[in-house]
Amino acid sequence: MLNEILDGIIAEIEKRIFPQGGFAELIGGEYRPDATAWAVLAFKACGKNTQIIEKARSCLSAEQFDDGRVCISPKHPDGFWPTSLAILAWHGSTGHTESRMKAVNFLLNSSGKHYERKPDSPAAHDPSIRGWPWIENTHSWVEPTALALIALRTSGHEKHSRAIEAKNMLMDRQLQKEGWNYGNTSVFGTELHSMPAPTGIALQALANLVSKEQIQKSLTCLKTTVEKLYTPFALGWSLLGLSAWNERPVNSQALIRSSIKRQKRFGPYPTSLLSLLVLASICENGLLNHLMNV
Repeated sequence: MLNEILDGIIAEIEKRIFPQGGFAELIGGEYRPDATAWAVLAFKACGKNTQIIEKARSCLSAEQFDDGRVCISPKHPDGFWPTSLAILAWHGSTGHTESRMKAVNFLLNSSGKHYERKPDSPAAHDPSIRGWPWIENTHSWVEPTALALIALRTSGHEKHSRAIEAKNMLMDRQLQKEGWNYGNTSVFGTELHSMPAPTGIALQALANLVSKEQIQKSLTCLKTTVEKLYTPFALGWSLLGLSAWNERPVNSQALIRSSIKRQKRFGPYPTSLLSLLVLASICENGLLNHLMNV
């Protein structure tokens, strides 16, 4: 049953391939580097068509800027957050080692905008700890920083000062109550609510870098929340985050099937989200562990 579902998802993603090798988010859509990177990860995890994987990887390389960044569009070079996804897509490919190294060097030499915390700041987090932003010359946030940390760890840079700083930034952004949101902890003295997807991706990035005691409240919160999740983004990252800490729910596959079935009501999911569900289904010990062992 599971294999049939995964084969169906892969078949749906294949409908979004461009002749040159990239992928769109939806049938009839434009080429997207993030969709392409996610599709590579899903196809690789399923052991599917190597030719499709390599063409997609080459498409990412062709779109790479000279400084190593991979942007959401050539027209928007400041939107460099897909760089981390491209690094993951190139992982394990001897033919794209140069592209991956250039992208890693870009991450190591870039960050969001940061500044010393002022005594009267309305936000409680420490804005001086560097991470990575969605868009160049903006502040760093949880999701792009977590993705960058995962990418650096797959590339052997776990002990680099930028990776250590990213770990510290994520821990600084953990809510006192539990979990993470997009990146603020409290504003004007009021603690904000946690969100399952940022919590899941942060837990995945931090796996084996901090003690379980340091993130136990976040794990406990997510274990309770995941049973109520149906959207692919929240569910996918929640399962990967829990799996990275050996807290994978026993009914994970049932939750994934339920999410996939909801396409009948809400329409087809984008390539990136379908791919995320594929990885959540296959990576029983988390995404990072899976990548480091393939």
